Amino acid sequence: MGLDAILKRYFPAVICLLIASAAYFQASGMGELVAGSVLLDPSSMPPPPPPPKGGASHSTSGQERSVNAAPILGRNPFDSVTGPLDGKPVDLPSPSEAPAPDSSDPYNDPVCDVGKVLLITQSEDPDWSFAAIAGSDGKAQLRRRGDDVSGHQIYWIGWDRVWLMSGSSRCQMQVHGEPPKKLASAPAPKTDGEAPKPKGKGKGVPKEIADKIHKVSENQFDVERSVVDQILENQAELMRSARIVPEKEGDKVVGIRLFGVRPESLLGTLGLENGDRLQSINGFEMADPQKALEAYARLRSADKLTVSVNRRGKPMNIDFNIK
Repeated sequence: MGLDAILKRYFPAVICLLIASAAYFQASGMGELVAGSVLLDPSSMPPPPPPPKGGASHSTSGQERSVNAAPILGRNPFDSVTGPLDGKPVDLPSPSEAPAPDSSDPYNDPVCDVGKVLLITQSEDPDWSFAAIAGSDGKAQLRRRGDDVSGHQIYWIGWDRVWLMSGSSRCQMQVHGEPPKKLASAPAPKTDGEAPKPKGKGKGVPKEIADKIHKVSENQFDVERSVVDQILENQAELMRSARIVPEKEGDKVVGIRLFGVRPESLLGTLGLENGDRLQSINGFEMADPQKALEAYARLRSADKLTVSVNRRGKPMNIDFNIK
C-alpha cells in the first residue's frame, strides 16, 4: 500500500495528532514565558541565613552524658527559703543597721564644753523653745532645736538645760553652767516630740527686781535698765511656772498663748495675765519663731517695748519704758 493510500486512510487520525502536538508545544512555550516574567531576579533576593554557630551536633556517641546534680543542689531553684541543699554555707551581705537610739537617762549625760547657756524660754511645742547660748568668744546667740553649736546640734531644750548631739553622742548644758543634777520637775528630752508641762508653782519675783518695775497705768510701765539684765540672766528660774503655746487658726500660727501666769510672777508683775495671746513685740510678729528670735535679741538695747496682746478677744498694747 502506498504512502498516499495510508494518509488518505488515516487522515483524520493524523490531523488530530498534529493538532495535539501543536497544542502541547504552544502550552509549553506559554508556560516558559509566564515563568520568566514572574520569577524574581536572584541577585535581588536576600542571602540565605548563616548556619548556626557551633554546628557540631550534640551527639552522645563516643562520650557519656553528665549526670552531676551539684549545680541544681547548689542553687536550689525550687525553694528560696531553704536555700542550697549541698550543705555549704552561703555568705549573705548583712544590711546596714541604723544605730540604736540612746535610751539611757539623759540627766546622766556628760557636760558639753562648747558653750554656756544663759537663758531658756521653753514651750510645749519644741520648735518654739529658745535658748541663749554663749560660745567660746563670749557672744550670746538665741538658738532653737536643730541649730548648730560648735559642731553640735541642739537636740532638746528643757526648762533648765539644753541637750546637744554630736553624731550618736549626747551631752547636756545647764543654765549658767551649773553641774547637771536630776530634778523631779525638769522635763527630759522625749523622742515623740512632745514636751511635758513644767511642774510646780514657781517662785514670786525677788524684791530687788520687783522694786525696779514701776506701774504707771494699767498698760504702761517704767523699768530700770539694770533690771533687764537681771531678768535675762535669771529668766529660766523666773519663768519656770509660765508656759507658751503656739496658737493656730486653721493651719496658720497667729500668736503664742501664755499659761501659768500668776499675779506675783514676773509676767504678772509686768502687766500680763494668764491666757493672754502674745501677738507682737515692737512689731515683730510672734507667729514666726524667727521673728520672735529677733525680738528677744533686741531686749538688752531697746529703750521702749510695745507688747501687743489679745486679752479675752480684745486687742491691747502694753508699753514699757526702759530707763
